Amino acid sequence: MAILSICLCSKFSTNQNPKTISFHNSASPSKPIISSLSLPTPRAPQVHQIQNHLSSLCESISKASILAVLSASLVFASNPALAFKGGGPYGAEVTRGQDLTGKDFGGKTLIKQDFKTSILRQANFKGAKLLGASFFDADLTGADLSDADLRGADFSLANVTKANLSNANLEGALATGNTSFKGTIITGADFTDVPLRDDQREYLCKFADGLNPITGNETRETLLCK
Repeated sequence: MAILSICLCSKFSTNQNPKTISFHNSASPSKPIISSLSLPTPRAPQVHQIQNHLSSLCESISKASILAVLSASLVFASNPALAFKGGGPYGAEVTRGQDLTGKDFGGKTLIKQDFKTSILRQANFKGAKLLGASFFDADLTGADLSDADLRGADFSLANVTKANLSNANLEGALATGNTSFKGTIITGADFTDVPLRDDQREYLCKFADGLNPITGNETRETLLCK
């Protein structure tokens, strides 16, 4: 960028007219001691040659910069998921907005991992540590989340249909919006402080049972079932 700025901002000028200086006698101003003294000027061909080289260099750099920007734009436009990387200790692998159907995350530490809008059908999260992970608007149909630590996880707008949440700890998890738990196994799951819609709570209470092995809380009690 520094070179490009120099190319855009620098100007070189040449003056092919020689400068003349006259020296006069103070006693007789009309009689010059030296009528004219010509000062040497830079050789115009050399200046023009340097200027031409710099112009060519600037043009090359400008074209290369434009091509680089256009190439990057095309790559991200063709695959927007490359602009996002999942957080957490799973590393730099992209987990946001991806098709991760059947992916095995069993037993992994995925704290605050970003799975927003991803397809996670039949994915295995059994026993995984997913504290604060985001499943916002994700498709978890048929996923195995049994024995998983899901405290503070975000399931807002997620499709958790026919998933397995048995013995999972969802304390403080978010389930706002149109989150669906239809057909999900929740035996032994802990829903303490999970803000469920009334219709979802009523639905889950129909088949809620069991005791969470970690917290010791009964599933029905955590759902505030009547």
